[in-house]
Amino acid sequence: MIYLSLAVLAGFALYVMTPQERTRLLGRGLQTVRSAKEVTVAVHAAHDPFHDALRARTAWPVVTPAIVLVNVVVFVRMLFGDGSLSDPETLLAWGGNFGPRTTNGEWWRLMTSLFVHAGPLHLLADIAGLVLLGAMLERLVGHFAFGTVYFASGVFASLGTLSADPMTVSVGASGAIFGACGLLVAATIWGLVSRSPLSIPLPAARRLAPGLAVFVLYAAATGGLTNAAALNGLVMGFACGLLVSKGFGDRKPPALRSAAALASALVIATVSAFSMRGFTDVKPELERIMAVETQTASLYEKAVEQFRLGGINADALAQVIDRTILPELKAAHARLSTLDRVPAEHRSMVTAAVEYLRLRGESWRLRAEGLHHGSMPTLQKADRTERASLDVLEGVRPSEQK
Repeated sequence: MIYLSLAVLAGFALYVMTPQERTRLLGRGLQTVRSAKEVTVAVHAAHDPFHDALRARTAWPVVTPAIVLVNVVVFVRMLFGDGSLSDPETLLAWGGNFGPRTTNGEWWRLMTSLFVHAGPLHLLADIAGLVLLGAMLERLVGHFAFGTVYFASGVFASLGTLSADPMTVSVGASGAIFGACGLLVAATIWGLVSRSPLSIPLPAARRLAPGLAVFVLYAAATGGLTNAAALNGLVMGFACGLLVSKGFGDRKPPALRSAAALASALVIATVSAFSMRGFTDVKPELERIMAVETQTASLYEKAVEQFRLGGINADALAQVIDRTILPELKAAHARLSTLDRVPAEHRSMVTAAVEYLRLRGESWRLRAEGLHHGSMPTLQKADRTERASLDVLEGVRPSEQK
């Protein structure tokens, strides 16, 4: 209640001030804030050996601000571009990671997906987790070493997502940030083994807590703590971190060691990617099957209308089936039989599509036979088979997974 009263009085005071008085008050307030900040920084630096050693090691981070900037620029451009931010097609167009596209020659998506975000909360959570953590670790181990761990972890996390769920468009830098957490753990372990002014003290670690809390809470709320990206990123970050941060208390990790860590990560990534190459996106082919059903049914209805008007006889109507409709179904079956490396999520739909084509082809064959011979029982059997095929077709419809 006291704070509310003070806020009301302050608001009234601002209201009765002239514009010139408000300007002078604002200037004095900003000057006071700047002075307080300078005093705080000076006092903090004077009593923080870790801060002094960190500043002497690397004056300013470069990689971390660059990553944040690219993330923000990409997001702003997406915001003012076409399509919804949460639409998988939009995320895919901006570089999202998607099995059938990534594993069929577009491997760059393993990297570009790290800079794409599905919404403002997603972006802010990743930035919150990266800024303080990245700034400290980059100054601790150097620009090249930090960049190596960050991007190696991100790519390895993208591969994990690709393996676990290839038919979902994945975006975001959470795997890379978990990799930075792995580097933090590795650096802490080496710091305990060999104490130095650059060993990460508890107060410095505590300053990371707010940003990491936001990142972890968002990841937990969206299932990001239990997926393959988090685990793969953390493991790769820790493994690379053990290599690049060894002896960091004495000197900045040499570039050769960071290059070795990067080369090792690339070898692992290449071997993993080789086993996942060539995932097939069956959605376009299933959509073509749906289109074939619509087109052939429409074609037959037009022919039936001509038959009713006396324009063609029963044999001519049957020939529409024999010469046009059945070849279309056979061509669709041939295309379907060439599909290889179908993801597990879509195998049931492909099986249903094969069964639909079998039943639908049988229904059209029976209908043509019934028309040629004027057999009503055969036409009735064709109707039953057609209904069965259309029931199966419902299981062919691609769900909105992408």
